[in-house]
Formats: sequence, C-alpha cells, structure tokens
Amino acid sequence: MFEDEFAQRDSFLHRLDPRVKIIVVFFFSVLAAVANRFMVLWLALGFSVVVVLISATPIRQILRRLVPVNLFIVFLWFFLPFTLKGEPLFSLGPFVGSHEGVVYAARITIKSNAIVIVLIALVSSTPILTLGHAMHDLWVPKKLVHLFFFTLRYIHVIHREYVRLVQAMKVRGFRPKTNMHTYKTFAYLVGMLLVRSCDRAQRVHNAMLCRGFRGRLYSLSQFSLRTADIVSLIVMLAFVVGLGILEWAKMA
Repeated sequence: MFEDEFAQRDSFLHRLDPRVKIIVVFFFSVLAAVANRFMVLWLALGFSVVVVLISATPIRQILRRLVPVNLFIVFLWFFLPFTLKGEPLFSLGPFVGSHEGVVYAARITIKSNAIVIVLIALVSSTPILTLGHAMHDLWVPKKLVHLFFFTLRYIHVIHREYVRLVQAMKVRGFRPKTNMHTYKTFAYLVGMLLVRSCDRAQRVHNAMLCRGFRGRLYSLSQFSLRTADIVSLIVMLAFVVGLGILEWAKMA
C-alpha cells in the first residue's frame, strides 16, 4: 500500500533534506488551498510541474496517481455548476449551470492537482521512515509521529486480516446482494475488523513496554543542512511568499 518506489531514484530533490521538503509542502499546500485568484493558482500548478520535472519522476507514474483525485473531481463538475447559485452560463434540459459553479469547480481542480503533484514530487521522494523521523526533528508532536509510524506499519496487517475475513465469508457461501442479510454481514465484518485491530494494538503495546519503550523512537539517520538545502528552502519559500503577495495584492 505504501510504496517507496519514488524514493529509490536519484535526483536533486531526492538528495534534499527531508525537513526542507516537509516545510515547503506544508506552506505551499496551505497557500494553494486558500488562494482564489486564477493567476496564483496557475502559477502554483506550474511550480508543482517544475518540481516534478526536477525530481525525474516518470510522468506515467504521476498520472496514474492523479487518476483517483481527478475521478472525484469529475463528480464535482457534474454537481457544482448546477447546485451553486449564480449567473446562468449554460443549460442541460431543466438543469441550469451557473458561472460561479464552473469557476468554483475549476479552482478546486487546479488546487487539488497542484497540491497532490507537489506531495508526490517532494514527500514521495523520501523514504517513509526517514520522513517520520524528519517530522520528529521539526517538533511535530510525538503522538502524531507515532501514529504515523504505526499506521504505516500495521495498515498492511489490517489489510491482510480484512482479506482473510472476506475469504472466510466467501468459503461459507456468502454472495453480496441488496438485502438486509448482506448489510448485516458487512456490518459484522467491520465490527470484527475493529475488534481484531484493537486486540492487536493492545498486544503490540504490551510487547513494546516489555522491550523498554518509553515514548521515544530512535533513528540511525542524522540530518544536517547543507548549503544546497538552505538555498533550496529560501528559493522555494520565496516563491510561495510571492504567490501569497499576489493573492493579497488582489484583495487590496
């Protein structure tokens, strides 16, 4: 489920300090999420494309990961133009699409793709475990870092448990239909998955306590900022600040 295939490549971004990547992704994502001016949004999307090109990530793999995001956005294009009130722009039978709805859907499309592309290029170019330790170095709360690590580790285990339960249901002749028996069966499946997850969490916690766990995860990775890291951080944050100034200048 979590793959490090991007992190195995070699490029300038892959050698960049992971703390720099996290900082840039955070501020860029916040700015892209709150921006409304199309010039700012297009520049943000252009920035994400440039970052991808620098990361030397195959375009086909980028597009494959953008498909789930844009499938959801397609549904927004079906509903937002017809549900958001505003100046009529077009009509499909009894449904009238508004100009405001189309603009709103376009903003969401550009924002979502820009943020996801930057996440793929910057965050995915770092091994997941290294990313977690970088978060700890940036004073992210320890509980959040632990949650990140354990989610990474045990989501595979929970998925295997889910597959076993589904296979057991099929062996017993279960065939999903649109009836109350099917709904109850799936409810039992979710409940059993939660019960087994809680039981495993308790056993893992007890095992960690037996091994002397005191709330801290140690790492063999030592982070040190190089000149290239500092320059990259300044350049990328300067671009993000420039986008913010453009957005703020529009409001003045």
